[in-house]
Amino acid sequence: MLAVLGAMALVLVAGAPWVPPGTTEDLRPPQDVEVYIMDNDFALLWSRNHESASNVTFSAEYQTSEMDYWVKLPGCQDIVDTKCNFSSPKLDVYEEMKLRIRAEKGNHTSSWNELDSFILFDKARVGPPEVHVEAEDRAAVIHISHPGRGGSMWALDNFSFRYYILIWENPSGVKKTFSTDNLTERIFDLLPETTYCLEVKAVLVRERKNGAYSPVVCLNTTVENMVPAPENVQVYTKNSNFVLKWTYAPADVTFRAQWLPAYSKRIHRDDSDKWKPIPACENVRTTHCTFPQDALAKGNYFIRVQASNGNNTSFWSKEIRMNSEQYIPVLPPAIVMKPSSESLHVSVSFHDSTSNFHSLTYEIIIWKNTSNTERRIVERSPEFTIADLQPLTVYCVRARVLIETYSWNKSSGFSDAMCEETKPGEAFITIWIAGGLVIASLVIPLVVCALRSLLSCLNYVFFPSLKPPSNIAEYFSEPSLKNLLLLTTEEQTEKCFIIENTDSVSVKESTQAEDEHKTYASQTSQDSGHYSNEDENAGSETSE
Repeated sequence: MLAVLGAMALVLVAGAPWVPPGTTEDLRPPQDVEVYIMDNDFALLWSRNHESASNVTFSAEYQTSEMDYWVKLPGCQDIVDTKCNFSSPKLDVYEEMKLRIRAEKGNHTSSWNELDSFILFDKARVGPPEVHVEAEDRAAVIHISHPGRGGSMWALDNFSFRYYILIWENPSGVKKTFSTDNLTERIFDLLPETTYCLEVKAVLVRERKNGAYSPVVCLNTTVENMVPAPENVQVYTKNSNFVLKWTYAPADVTFRAQWLPAYSKRIHRDDSDKWKPIPACENVRTTHCTFPQDALAKGNYFIRVQASNGNNTSFWSKEIRMNSEQYIPVLPPAIVMKPSSESLHVSVSFHDSTSNFHSLTYEIIIWKNTSNTERRIVERSPEFTIADLQPLTVYCVRARVLIETYSWNKSSGFSDAMCEETKPGEAFITIWIAGGLVIASLVIPLVVCALRSLLSCLNYVFFPSLKPPSNIAEYFSEPSLKNLLLLTTEEQTEKCFIIENTDSVSVKESTQAEDEHKTYASQTSQDSGHYSNEDENAGSETSE
């Protein structure tokens, strides 16, 4: 019997769920746990279970990616409500972390309800900015504070916010939206003595975080000022100076102008004491003033003008934004061309300090040297490859650079034209080689013949043959006679012949022999050069 009871007890123990020490299965963990973050306010929310027991509290812990242990979450210990704030300057808003929460009653606790890991910055929402307004007769000056001012959540993004202003004429005017990056903004073209209401929200554009609108703020514009403000303020350059001009109805007034670095509007909520006077634009009676370009450093500025009549002054004109770099002339770029048979590679080289942080676009114009038809090509890259060109054709190119910013655009002048001839195509080279082979097959034999003839002439002049000409050799039947014409180291003795006078020789034969002897005697030889001819009346006598 005891064995059976022991076995039943073992089965019951094995079948029951395991409960950590100090916990009770009657106390269940919180449900619907959620982290809610707006600016620098961190909150943990949950829902309470309907436990029969009372006096239940809640506590939470956290763990970062660099920790292997859990730490009590400040501000979330022994909470009787269903919400706790755990804002802490020690927390890194860009670090991954975990949260867990449980219910507690006396010495008993529930199991933990653990949330998935998250990053505080990713869960954060943009709260409404603080807004303060000032009224003018035809404008409203709006001062905006960064969302979560003074906290760590947006410390690296304060200059990345864009503010959207929604304004309308009260009570039921049409709502108009304006956007700005500045903490101080003026809305113009309002009516005097009229009530306007507005609200502002901040948007973190890069992170796509759309903020909440501020509470509605209303204002009443003032009575129309006796001295109107200048209008249509403009800036242009003349030689090395800036010219500031505006329009104003004829009146006995003086004008003054001020400038403000653009970054001041993004830093200071109130910039009224940051404006500075423009040299040569103080107390002028004309509707323009001129000042040197180096009076302002390079950068973005706001400029405004005010009119004065004795002790009465106007409100400030609309502020115009100008960039001093916009008015500095940009030098033309340099180009390098590398032709091939049917294409042309063009490299545009441009170095200018005014374009360091701007977007550049490159434009080239190409045309045949024998034509006025131009082809325009625009690329973001300074490298161009122009295809489908004709071989052995001269093409000309000129280039310029287009500088683009979010507020202004300008371009450099065109470079000088550069011309290059494309190289021969493959078909042209094949025809040229074939033609060259044909010409070579015709010319080479002629050249060989000419060389042989020239060589023969040279041999004849400078290296004459040791063999006498045939017309001479035929008269020398004996080798000894032929040797008379050969060059020898020793002088040869001329041989003499004695012809006997016989009766059997006829007169005719004697005359023929005499003629032949005269012919032989008249030839030159390479011996001592002393010859003796037989006298016509001597008959058969011959001297040595």
